[in-house]
Amino acid sequence: MSLNAAAVRKPAQPIAPQRTPTRRLQPVTSPAVRRKPKLAYALIALGGALAIGAAQIALSLAITQDSFALKDLSSQQRELDLRTHALNEELTGMSSPQVLATGAASLGMVVAGSPSYLRLSDSTVFGTGAGADGVSTIDPEGAGAVGNALITAPPAETPATEGGAVDPTTQDLPPAITDGLPSPTTH
Repeated sequence: MSLNAAAVRKPAQPIAPQRTPTRRLQPVTSPAVRRKPKLAYALIALGGALAIGAAQIALSLAITQDSFALKDLSSQQRELDLRTHALNEELTGMSSPQVLATGAASLGMVVAGSPSYLRLSDSTVFGTGAGADGVSTIDPEGAGAVGNALITAPPAETPATEGGAVDPTTQDLPPAITDGLPSPTTH
C-alpha cells in the first residue's frame, strides 16, 4: 500500500465496553410512615355540604310560601275584577238616557214647548213664550220605551246608622271560584 492510502484511512475507533444499568432498587427496611388525613379538611367539607343543603331547603320553603301568596293575590284580583265589571255595568245602566229621563221626570222636570229668547239690552222676549204647562212631552216609560237590561230598580233608601253613616248596598256578585270548578253533588 501506498503512503497515500494509509494517510486517507482513518484509524479505527476503539470499541467501548457495554455498560450494564445499575439497579436502583433497594430493600425496604421499615414501612413508610402513613400521613393521617387532616380533620380540619373533613370538617370544612362536611360543613360546606350542610350549608348547601340548608340553603336549598330555605330557598324551597321561600318559593313555596311565595306560590301560596301569589295564589291568594290572584284570587283577590279575580274577585276585584268581577266587582269592577259589575260596577261598570251598573254605572252604564245609571247613565243611560232612559234612566236620566226617568230621574228628571221624578224630580218634576219637563221638556219645554217652543223656546223663547230674552234680549238683555231692552228686556224684550222673543218667541211664543208659552212655557211648560207641567206636563212633559216625553214619557220615558211610555209605549215607545225600549227595554234596558242594565236598568235595575233603584236601591231603596237605607236609614242612617247611629254614627250617621249610610249602610252601603252591595250588588250580588257571582261566587268566587276558590275550590276549582263548581260541580253537582251526587250520592
